Amino acid sequence: DGFVKVKAAMDKMTADLKAEQEEEVKFKAYCTKEFNQNEKETFEATDQKEDQEAKMDELAALIEKLGLDIAGANKQLADTETGILKASQTREGENAEFQTTVADQRATQAILTKALDRLKAFYKKAKGGALVEVAQEPPVKFGKMKDNAGASPVMGMIAQIVEDSKRTEADAISTERQAQSDYETFVKDSNDLIASLTESVREKTKSISSSKAESEDTKADHTATTGLLEELAEHKATLHGECDFVLGNFDIRQKARLQEIERSEEHTSELQSPLQS
Repeated sequence: DGFVKVKAAMDKMTADLKAEQEEEVKFKAYCTKEFNQNEKETFEATDQKEDQEAKMDELAALIEKLGLDIAGANKQLADTETGILKASQTREGENAEFQTTVADQRATQAILTKALDRLKAFYKKAKGGALVEVAQEPPVKFGKMKDNAGASPVMGMIAQIVEDSKRTEADAISTERQAQSDYETFVKDSNDLIASLTESVREKTKSISSSKAESEDTKADHTATTGLLEELAEHKATLHGECDFVLGNFDIRQKARLQEIERSEEHTSELQSPLQS
């Protein structure tokens, strides 16, 4: 009975050693798997975190650039609107001057034409009479007057003044038309520019809004990724606490336990002989 009990105890010890051997192999496999998985997830999360940080920097730079672009566009809008206002004021002044010039010239033409008609009527009645008109030097030099046989030099001077006045009026009208055309072209181009700048500001303001929203989402993702990395680091520290001894001494422990199993089996075999006999 004593041999039987000892043999049973030794069989149980051998079985326990074999079970420990298998459990340790499984535990090593678990530790290796967990470390590998932790390393893989840490690498992926770190890469993701760097991408998120790069994206946040990119979005911040984009938002800053868009802000500067909008500020520049707004300044250009203000300058363009001021330019239109100044051009309108200048055009108003030019037109007023034009109106005055044309009115003066037409009044001059009307008065001189009326005077010329009266002189013509006078000379027509006095034709062949003793009345003689003395030639006078005009106060203002004009172009060479055409010879009018039998006409008074004063009438020629008046006629010349009328022609010069008409040319002055025509030049003023031509200049006014060109100035008005240039003004209208300037205003049209300026309004087109204002429309383009306004649309650009609208689109860039919209882009800033969407970029800020995207940046906030990226920051939230970055916070989550940072938290995940912290959890992975904690889990790795736990694994080191659980696994380092086993992994560091696995081969020695396995060999020692195997030797114990072999010795136990030898003793069991030695006990088996007396029992059989």
